[in-house]
Amino acid sequence: MKTRVASLAIGVLALMLSACVVAPVPPYGGGYYSDPVMVAPPAPRVEYYGAPPVVGQIWINGFWNWNGRGHVWVPGRWEAPRPGYMWVPHRWEHDGRSWRQSGGHWQPDGGRHGNPHYGDRR
Repeated sequence: MKTRVASLAIGVLALMLSACVVAPVPPYGGGYYSDPVMVAPPAPRVEYYGAPPVVGQIWINGFWNWNGRGHVWVPGRWEAPRPGYMWVPHRWEHDGRSWRQSGGHWQPDGGRHGNPHYGDRR
């Protein structure tokens, strides 16, 4: 009887594990909406973030994303700086009658080693 229960438990566990999917972590905020949007984004939210959880990390500001029905706030986060790079934040640009979002990304800092990102300049 015990072996039958153990076999059943192993079978159920194997079935559950076969349904697991391992996927890479999406980019910051799960990406961004690249199609034109007819609704202007709200003003950025003020985020109070305190001290970094790890010394040397930088704060990357949150941003408004579009989910197909409306703007949703993607909160900011702490991230380790990347030597030789600076963070360029997400931004919305007016394009005629619509708005387009440019995704946040790391770009070479061009020799500006003093400030690792453009976002919050604390």
